[in-house]
Amino acid sequence: MSDSTTKTRPQMPQPDGPRNKPLSARAGMSRLSAWRTIWERSGMLLVFVALVVVCSIWVPKFPSLRNMDALFLAIATIGIIACTMLFCLASGDFDLSVGSVVALSGVVAALVTNFTGSVVLGILSGMLAGALVGLANGFVIAFLGINALITTLATMQIARGLGLLAGGGGPVGVGNAGFYVLGTSSLHDIPWLRWLGDTGNVGAWLLGLSSPIWIVLVCFIIFGLLLKKTIFGRNTLAIGGNKEAAMLAGIPVRLTKIVIFSLQGMVAGFAGVVQASQMNMGDPDVSKGLELQVISACVLGGVSLTGGVGTMTGVVMGVLIMGIVENAMTLLNMPTFWQYVTSGSILLAAVLFDRLKQRRAV
Repeated sequence: MSDSTTKTRPQMPQPDGPRNKPLSARAGMSRLSAWRTIWERSGMLLVFVALVVVCSIWVPKFPSLRNMDALFLAIATIGIIACTMLFCLASGDFDLSVGSVVALSGVVAALVTNFTGSVVLGILSGMLAGALVGLANGFVIAFLGINALITTLATMQIARGLGLLAGGGGPVGVGNAGFYVLGTSSLHDIPWLRWLGDTGNVGAWLLGLSSPIWIVLVCFIIFGLLLKKTIFGRNTLAIGGNKEAAMLAGIPVRLTKIVIFSLQGMVAGFAGVVQASQMNMGDPDVSKGLELQVISACVLGGVSLTGGVGTMTGVVMGVLIMGIVENAMTLLNMPTFWQYVTSGSILLAAVLFDRLKQRRAV
């Protein structure tokens, strides 16, 4: 057949892709994508700033230095435990036993301090009690294959029961005055730092901040560096991202999980000792529901419930946002049950936001 008789091919309709859209539509999509990226990267920071501005304007006494001290002190326990809950969540698991571990460790520390007269032994024993619970969690999850929900739900009950048994069903007071130093001291007790009090109101405020505030700040720094700058931190994120791929890459998945949960238990135990020092006693009934507050703060800060994603900066934002909301409600004299409703709503919103980000990433 000659070229003159060759039939021309029909033109196929072009797909309605981005290149075929008008320039205005493409520009609009580009702006939307840019705003979406900004929100996903810095959304919680924007929420935090907006929350501070709104509360400073509308909530009486919120911006005062005295209230800031109370706010930071209130989030200290949550902040300390959130540092290691970040590792649990980033590895694809979570720990529901931390609230009970806080209570158990406080009681153990009080009993050992009373029995031996040594504050150091009391502190170490409380941390050891928490580490043992965490070690049990890690072993059952990593080697026996029981999921974290069932395992830590069980150890939550066990640890709470052991705390009640050890304390005889009630709080255990401590007669050693040195036990209170960990939770109630400040920089003012360090002679060579007292010059800060002469630098003005802010310097005097920093000098008067209680030790738990400085402890949580140190924890944020240490565990932030551990996650970002060490092989252990990279392994944690790799396990949460794809456990099978991590195993093929030679990462010791089981051992890493055991270390993560042991570390979580030890840090929760230390938080329990600090709290007992603040209260001047070990109380087996404290910190009920603390685990949900910690997980809420982490998820609110962008830590994925499915693992593989999480930053310490995000966790700090999440902890501060939770603390500011509760502090504002307290200053506004809102009933306690509204605080429960708000905390649950924040957790639900954080989970929905996490799910939305996962769907966009697919």
